[in-house]
Amino acid sequence: MITKTKKSTKKVEKFDYKTIKTFEDACNKLGIDPSKLPDLSMIPEEFRKPLIATYKLFIVFKAINDGWIADYSNHSQWKYYPWFRVLSSGFGFSASYYCYGYAASDLGSRLCTDTSEKALYMAKQFEDLYKDLFLFSE
Repeated sequence: MITKTKKSTKKVEKFDYKTIKTFEDACNKLGIDPSKLPDLSMIPEEFRKPLIATYKLFIVFKAINDGWIADYSNHSQWKYYPWFRVLSSGFGFSASYYCYGYAASDLGSRLCTDTSEKALYMAKQFEDLYKDLFLFSE
């Protein structure tokens, strides 16, 4: 017996990553309560701010990547991350870099995207989180 299957006519909407403008937006997309941050009471005070920034960036990247996960065993999969330079005049975004089969320990695979545009957006939209992560502040 031969049966024909109907093709689905449902249109899949493409997710617009630019709707994620804040950490709260990312949490809402993922169903996470943004007021519940990790308990860092056992961590020295000087390390708490960069650790919270890391947590928030993980959440934002997960929301913006919308299910895409970097596969470092796939050398043909392009991976992008923002690259910053600390200059005497301050903190600035330098460029978006593609990583070919190389995981830099300074960023980690959770903090990359599948497009250069997303990496550029992350750098500009979430610069304050990157500052909290990378720069010492009193």
